[in-house]
Amino acid sequence: MTSAVASGAATALLAGGGTAAHAQSVTQPAAPALRSHGPVGVRWLEEGVPSQLASGTTWGVPWPKGSFASDQQFTLTTEAGTPVPVQSWPTGWWPDGSVKWTAHAISAAGPRAASYTLAPGAPAQPQKPLAVFTNGQVITVDTGVIQVSFGRSGQHLIKSIHRGDTEIARGGTLVAARQNRPDTDGLQTVDYETFTSSVTGSTVEHSGPLRAVIKVSGMHKKGGREWLPFTVRFYFYAGSDGIRVVHSFVFDGDENKDFIKALGMQFNVPMRGELHDRHIRLAGDGRGVLAEAVRGITGLRRDPGEAVRQAQVAGRATPATSTWDERVTSRLQWIPAFGDYSLSQLNANGFEIRKRTKSGHSWIKADAGQRASGLGYVGSPTGGLAFGMRNFWQLHPTELEVSGAATDTAQATVWMWSPRADAMDLRFYHDGMGEDTFEKQLDALEITYEDYEPGFGSPYGVARTTELMFWALAATPTADEFADLAAANATPPLLASSPQHNHSAGVFGSWSPVDRSVPAKAAIEDKLDFMHKFYREQVEQRSWYGFWDYGDVMHEYDKDRHVWRYDVGGYAWDNCELSTDSWLWYHYLRTGDAAAFRFAEAMTRHTGEVDVYHLGKYRDLGTRHGIMHWADSAKQVRISNASYRRFYYFLTGDERVGELLRDLVDADKSFMALDPLRKVRTDVYAPQPDALGITNTTDWGALAMAWLAEWERNGDPIARTKLVNSATTIAAMPNGWAQGGTLKYNLQDGKYAPETEKTVEVGALDAVFGLIEVMAEVVDLLDDDTVTRQWVNYCRLYNGTSAEQVAATGSSWGSLNLRQAYSRATAYAAYKLEDPALGKRAWKELRTGHAGYPDSLRFASVRIDGSKALKPVDEAPFSTNASAQYGLAAMQLLALVPEHIS
Repeated sequence: MTSAVASGAATALLAGGGTAAHAQSVTQPAAPALRSHGPVGVRWLEEGVPSQLASGTTWGVPWPKGSFASDQQFTLTTEAGTPVPVQSWPTGWWPDGSVKWTAHAISAAGPRAASYTLAPGAPAQPQKPLAVFTNGQVITVDTGVIQVSFGRSGQHLIKSIHRGDTEIARGGTLVAARQNRPDTDGLQTVDYETFTSSVTGSTVEHSGPLRAVIKVSGMHKKGGREWLPFTVRFYFYAGSDGIRVVHSFVFDGDENKDFIKALGMQFNVPMRGELHDRHIRLAGDGRGVLAEAVRGITGLRRDPGEAVRQAQVAGRATPATSTWDERVTSRLQWIPAFGDYSLSQLNANGFEIRKRTKSGHSWIKADAGQRASGLGYVGSPTGGLAFGMRNFWQLHPTELEVSGAATDTAQATVWMWSPRADAMDLRFYHDGMGEDTFEKQLDALEITYEDYEPGFGSPYGVARTTELMFWALAATPTADEFADLAAANATPPLLASSPQHNHSAGVFGSWSPVDRSVPAKAAIEDKLDFMHKFYREQVEQRSWYGFWDYGDVMHEYDKDRHVWRYDVGGYAWDNCELSTDSWLWYHYLRTGDAAAFRFAEAMTRHTGEVDVYHLGKYRDLGTRHGIMHWADSAKQVRISNASYRRFYYFLTGDERVGELLRDLVDADKSFMALDPLRKVRTDVYAPQPDALGITNTTDWGALAMAWLAEWERNGDPIARTKLVNSATTIAAMPNGWAQGGTLKYNLQDGKYAPETEKTVEVGALDAVFGLIEVMAEVVDLLDDDTVTRQWVNYCRLYNGTSAEQVAATGSSWGSLNLRQAYSRATAYAAYKLEDPALGKRAWKELRTGHAGYPDSLRFASVRIDGSKALKPVDEAPFSTNASAQYGLAAMQLLALVPEHIS
């Protein structure tokens, strides 16, 4: 074998974290002038000491400007001072070249504690470093415990998984099934066909002494048809027998003909030993475990002996059959062997376990429960495969299946879409109702708030990412061991630095840790906590779960029906409208609360995949709020907005989200394909590469964050070029970000054409999709006087008087909406200008609550019982848009002008 990235090589690359490929993909900044930074504490997000890790964990830590160079190494120690092997690498840089963000990885095999200290220094090395080898068409990862081989082509993503000399699994394959009709249109003849993965490439995306990531790409194929492109990442940690998998696929079919019936990943598992020594494990509710053998020898009419029974139930090898009661051993052949098992979770509140002897025979019901943890196992005392899926019940309909366990080779399948469920039906939900002109569509918008246009409600190009787990185990786990694995699968333990440290690093703009030092602040904090908790609990009460839905929340409430407006046009799924994602992430940053992180994490996994197009004519655009996540005809960068994904990338180092961020760097090209203002234009407009109609507020703010993220990551230099050029040419306009007229953006270099006439065009949606947040960072990073002056002017004037607006820009800005939301713009101006009067004005604007929540609004919920609603539910006087904007505004006022709170 030829070593591609072996144990020691990665240590020298990017401080022990990056592969050679990664090191060559970035342009390293000039060496900065540095000042050292002291140790930083990190703790488990859910606190305590986790009993099991999902193979290992990776987390991010920010650093103040000027702290470290790219080659800085880090050491990690437990609270008792025990060194912990750690792999570290930079993921973000400040403009001066110093490290802004680092990612760190530890293995499940390392020492575990409730908290750790991260500090500059030489890291401890694992007992046996992880190694990655390449040999022609094969990539092999050796964690020191398991050896996994990948092919670069063919059907199998993974060729084999060995633990020492024992083959645990082989032939890791993706499987999918489609049919030409939905299951819900009555009894009709259905054409059904199955597809398997066809690998087009496998690469070593990341490698080091503790952590490696193998990225496999391809399509699902049958005969001459290839579709459903996939990207699957496999995560390995030194000394661990676990394999974390991040599976992403894109729908590229015809929603009127291609109804996905099943979607899964399966392995062949060699079966060894007698049938009574072959074991099945399925995790149920909580720590519940169904523990059975393929051929059970408990509960029989004749007793083989207590030692035999206890061994089988525990998953140990049974004593030699010569020690059994011969009345059993002479009749073993008459005991049915159940080789097939299925745990299906077809909804959020119920799962069923069934088993059968083999194909061609009836299934029998084994058990049932509410919410399964999502982990299964098939094997024997000499080894086996545990296989599972995170958010198993939340992402229903799902299934874990074992087949053929009574034969020489079993199949273990994680079904991300269970074949026992109705096929996916992604068709648009109505027939257009005659909305065949822009005039009719705009009129319909006035009643249902849905922006319909024929052909635009297509799912072609939307994606979904699912996290899976596999463990190549040396023996059948005990019930407690299996329950620990199930818990790690359901909620992978994650380390995090404190809100205080993260804030001190100066990342993510204007925010501050929770402060209850005075009653006025405590009152605001109570409101923020109540509002956030209310939405978290609504997810459960309203069952906002399911494969395509989990992670999103609803937009508006119907107080008459006591339901969210799930069936009323643009009032249904929120789809990031007015920065809901950012609100949730800033709440986590301030509190460090685990529930807040998991809430925001689920939303990021949803909105970055399902609400955004990754292929086709709408690529890099997101879809406005609606009944279906892809229904609305408003396809815009304000929804695909990098602002909403960037938090997760830097806090976790997640490669998939990093990939999504990078995809958006050239999202400005989408304006050549689709004009977001096509329905309301009064001028004649044809997009030209040197004169694109990209607004300097809502559109530009979303693009700017994608460029900023890429610049931070030292990626494509065009990102910095376009960010700087666009910001400075906007600032050079007479009215900066308030400038009106026909703006002309140049696709090649990001510059706007000069404007000489002093015109104004300002709208309520201009800055509520991340513009305020990205400018808080851009102003500091660019340090350009004109950019600063023009942006501060915009912030000062939005809620200013008409006289102030006329004096500064030549025109009144009219009667503007969302004034509570823009109180944070006033606060920013107050902070930059050191103006106490503006600071007090900002708090008054927040408390007045224009188009939001006035101070007089009682933040409380009311329980609606079953006589008025389907089930008891809580109601509160909240709108999701208003909640997100109130949350962002209040948090930023507490950070920028806390001294002026009254």
